[in-house]
Amino acid sequence: MAKQERSGGSILQFSPFQSFVDEGFWHRLSSLKLNKFGIDDSPIAITGFYAPCSHSQVSNHLTLLSESLPCDESEQSSVPAISLGNRNRCSVPGILYNTNTLEAYHALDKKSLLKEEAKKIWEDIHTGKAVEDSAVLLRFLLISFADLKKWSFHYWFAFPALVFDPPVTVVELKPASQWFTSEEADSVSVACNGWRNSSLTAGVPFFLVCIASNSHATIRHLKDWEACQGDGRKVLFGFYDPCHLPNNPGWPLRNFLALICSRWNLKTVHFLCYRENRGFADLGVSLVGEAVITIPQGWRDLQCVPNAVGWELNKGRHISRVINLAKSMDPAMLAISAADLNLKLMRWRAWPSLNLDELSSTKCLLLGAGTLGCQVARMLMAWGVRKITLLDNGRVAMSNPLRQSLYTLDNCLNGGDFKAMAAVKSLKQIFPAVEAEGVVMAIPMPGHPVSSQEEESVLEDCRRLHELVESHDAVFLLTDTRESRWLPALLCANANKITITAALGFDSFLVMRHGSGPLNSSNDVKAESEIALSGDMDSLALADSGGERLGCYFCNDVVAPTDSTANRTLDQQCTVTRPGLAPIASSLAAELFVDILHHPNGIFAGVIADSTNSGGGDQPLGILPHQIRGSLHQFSQMTLVGHASESCTACSSTVITEYRKKGKEFLLPAINHPTYLEDLTGLTELMKSASSFKLDCNNETDDDDDDDDDYVEL
Repeated sequence: MAKQERSGGSILQFSPFQSFVDEGFWHRLSSLKLNKFGIDDSPIAITGFYAPCSHSQVSNHLTLLSESLPCDESEQSSVPAISLGNRNRCSVPGILYNTNTLEAYHALDKKSLLKEEAKKIWEDIHTGKAVEDSAVLLRFLLISFADLKKWSFHYWFAFPALVFDPPVTVVELKPASQWFTSEEADSVSVACNGWRNSSLTAGVPFFLVCIASNSHATIRHLKDWEACQGDGRKVLFGFYDPCHLPNNPGWPLRNFLALICSRWNLKTVHFLCYRENRGFADLGVSLVGEAVITIPQGWRDLQCVPNAVGWELNKGRHISRVINLAKSMDPAMLAISAADLNLKLMRWRAWPSLNLDELSSTKCLLLGAGTLGCQVARMLMAWGVRKITLLDNGRVAMSNPLRQSLYTLDNCLNGGDFKAMAAVKSLKQIFPAVEAEGVVMAIPMPGHPVSSQEEESVLEDCRRLHELVESHDAVFLLTDTRESRWLPALLCANANKITITAALGFDSFLVMRHGSGPLNSSNDVKAESEIALSGDMDSLALADSGGERLGCYFCNDVVAPTDSTANRTLDQQCTVTRPGLAPIASSLAAELFVDILHHPNGIFAGVIADSTNSGGGDQPLGILPHQIRGSLHQFSQMTLVGHASESCTACSSTVITEYRKKGKEFLLPAINHPTYLEDLTGLTELMKSASSFKLDCNNETDDDDDDDDDYVEL
């Protein structure tokens, strides 16, 4: 109690409420801010929890937990529901103002916000709501700013309390055990324990203690005030007191007294500060006091809202608090949060429909772990892709680390690490949450004949590659020769997988998406419903591309792919390219993939020339091209369209049907005899027909021009 004296007693002073915020609250607030609220800074209804003091040396706090925040539909299974009737967690309503910037946080009008909450309490008192639901007397306010880059949180609590003018005085304040008779004390203890143990009343923080003339005590709801009068009963106004101090009641008593004097016009009030020890009523530390109230002028008028106080002090000063959780968080969790931050911020304004779940669950197969493979892997991770498989049979050479961003000098020593395995290790060091896998194997290629002793091994590689393509959602063709892309292109057309090719020349590049495959069933016999669905998808692919299926990497060829490394000088065998070309092509490949993934028709999407020609869909990334060809020599870039060829050696219906029917009997001739594919697809006849015409030819053109060596890749 204060030392200042007034006639009739000392000024009654109250121990301020103290706050405690669990880390789980900040984690959920961060998640909701990123995934749901975005830039919406509207007030948020929250729930705090407190309980009577249970330790003679420590006051209880008003606590915020993860479940204090509203539950999002997607979180219902992971966030505990607020349980009513929990004796250790009396629910208290609150409001949260979470700002978008630190400047906005500091600029908040704290005086007006406090007055607004005090007005709600005042209205609850006058309307009778506080009698029916007494927890509203404890309304609280929290302002905050969440710095999601640094994982620091600025915050400030307010516990609005109506100000009495003149102040309330206390005539007597003593331990409850000294105020009650022994019989009364025993009965009050039993009644309080019963109230606290009942799931119906444990969460009701304000109540009446009625003691009959025979010393029998009962605990009643506030609405039973009139029923407790008469017959010589003692009536005390009880409340759960979080304070441990022996000479001061806790903060909840302030608004409780305002209710009592306004509702029942009482000027003298006996109150019980209920406290516990080890979960049971302890009248030795509980307090009973007699307060004298002079009802201030204007308190009869609902429109005359009293002044309020209540901003929590920080070490005795009127300043906000700040907490940094970065050091307490698991580094891997920090990495995941930081990695997703940019993507989640995109959904605030730029791209609300960005599907991060689809990106993180899409399985990407990267064929080639060289310059392009390293760059594409990193770009995919930046877009939120978490499942990446890299396939390569090469080892890291001394010339690689400068151009291939996932390798260091250590990977080159002792003969060099396998690229696929070294790349996976590097990806996990960059981002521990990535689910990366390395596959060391060679891709069988036409024009590279195999002996009879090697046939089983090559066919096993074919089978393994088939399984890899089938088990992934998207495939990137990033290998360093033209012929190494043939079998993957065939398998992707067979399985209708999203397929992206990137290839480099000295100062030029090609990035393209393959069209859908010519067939949509994996075997000849299908159920009628599946056949109908396949037909619908075929129609969709044709209609969306103007009636023609988009082509693959080989659709413009008039010869089958063959050995492009034989009889070549060193500069022709190695990919000699301007260093800045690979990052450009890799970035475009990743961007093209994300655009396809978010198009409603996916792999069947036709060419979208501009963002308004998207069928009304959400296409914030702009156009959806088929081919992107660029030149650093001219610093130019163009988008082209190439339709599927009926004579394509990789994606034509003839080739896919033959592969499905014959399997290895098709693959071995295709690998050993390049003319086999030309004969099969009709290219041989086409060339014969062309040769019958007397056409002027450029005699200076190499026989290898058909290999399109302007577009070879690392």
